[in-house]
Amino acid sequence: MNQDQIKEKLLAIEDAPLEFSLVFSGKKSAKVNGLYKPDNREIIIHNRNFQQGATGDNLLLYTAIHEYAHHLHACSQGGKLSARAHTSQFWAIFHALLEKAESKKIYRDVFAGSPELSDLTELIRKKYLRENGSIVKEMGKHLLKAHELCTAIGVRFEDYVDRMLRIPRTAANVAIKMFEYDLKPEVGADNMRFLAGIRNEDDRKAAETALIRGKSPDTVKMAVRGKSEPEDPAERLEREKLRLERTIDTLSKRLTEVKKELGGLSGKK
Repeated sequence: MNQDQIKEKLLAIEDAPLEFSLVFSGKKSAKVNGLYKPDNREIIIHNRNFQQGATGDNLLLYTAIHEYAHHLHACSQGGKLSARAHTSQFWAIFHALLEKAESKKIYRDVFAGSPELSDLTELIRKKYLRENGSIVKEMGKHLLKAHELCTAIGVRFEDYVDRMLRIPRTAANVAIKMFEYDLKPEVGADNMRFLAGIRNEDDRKAAETALIRGKSPDTVKMAVRGKSEPEDPAERLEREKLRLERTIDTLSKRLTEVKKELGGLSGKK
């Protein structure tokens, strides 16, 4: 496939609000397969990294979709990207593009080509993710009982968690919520922690169902966040300004201290 065909396929997956260019570098790179330049909205693919043929074309397209996700992410932010490009929003966009590309038979799942990897995936899901989730959920059941016993003898449960179990209080409380909410262990302990933080039962159930059906954690997180009120840009910038001012103030104070210490060291010579 040439660069024009790749761009045509990207637009067939999802149209872009802002125009972009896609070029083959004609080079091989040991560092990256592609990159996106937001300033001039340009996707660069190091096409010499890929072998010719159907498999190579599919891997090249996978890279192109990844870089296209950066472009669509930038489009959603007025054409600009922050210093941290791989945010939850980016991954949600990327994974959604892959799903669309698969459904339109433009792209084949790169992970499905290895039967050995598929078998290993099933082993990890069933033996480790599910069992780990079950263990943490069961611990939540026993922690809830410990809470009741602490109340019965008139001592603080938090002190018991701190001094007897020696685990973070947050971890203990989240495990209890996993049990109380009866979360499904097959999503894994990490996703169960995320679900335990969703207060609305309907939203929590919808998020859990999405995870079980194969949606990525970032996709689900963005869907949950999307239900909340959109953030006021002015408030976001004001918070960032205050954060930067605090950082500058802290660094300035430390710089003054370092200068004094250096002056003291110079006087001893």
